[in-house]
Amino acid sequence: MALRLREIEPRDYTYLITPTGNELPEMVDHWKRIAEMLETPLTVISRKSLQGIIRDNNMIPNFRARFCTRILKLEPFKAYLLKNMPAVGYVGLRADEAEREGVSYQEEEIQQGLTQRFPLSEWGWGIRDVMGYLNGKGVSIPRRTDCALCFFQRIGEWWNMWRDHPDYFQEGIDIEESMGYTFRTPGKDTWPIELKNMRRAFDEGYVPQGASTQDDLFEEKDRIAEAKCRMCSI
Repeated sequence: MALRLREIEPRDYTYLITPTGNELPEMVDHWKRIAEMLETPLTVISRKSLQGIIRDNNMIPNFRARFCTRILKLEPFKAYLLKNMPAVGYVGLRADEAEREGVSYQEEEIQQGLTQRFPLSEWGWGIRDVMGYLNGKGVSIPRRTDCALCFFQRIGEWWNMWRDHPDYFQEGIDIEESMGYTFRTPGKDTWPIELKNMRRAFDEGYVPQGASTQDDLFEEKDRIAEAKCRMCSI
């Protein structure tokens, strides 16, 4: 969205990102490359980290309590716009995601000049259009764009992190042990719930289905809603 907007609607944009402090190195590198392509620094508006809000709330986020998305992404984004009104918030939701919504604004905020646009939807761009454009630009999306310790991820993604980023996996174990909660939902599958026990299974050679072959962010069978934090991924 950002790259295409720069081409067809050139103006002085402010490109906002909301890091959580728990992104994998591949995502950090991706931000750096996009900033180079945009020839503009990306403005970081987050002031808290995933680890920090876990401590503040004395719990680990889960599918029933997604306070991570609200605190780390939605609220900072809206607060930045409110401080810079009149402002237009551009949100990268595709035309084939019409059922999804952006950030909610109050009527008085709209009257004061706070508006929202969905350029991809305006252009009628679905998944194939997005992928075709990115391929033409030579842009590849990291397999993981959300938090390394996101509770939404599949077992195969936990295995990939155990293999490729053991330091992040150990951080998850440390958080679970200090908080007395788990990132994984009990009863969701037959794998161990606690990360330390899952690591033991991985160490013993158990490899879950889908390991190293997880669907990426723009996989055509759009299962993002059940597998990823969508707001973290746009």
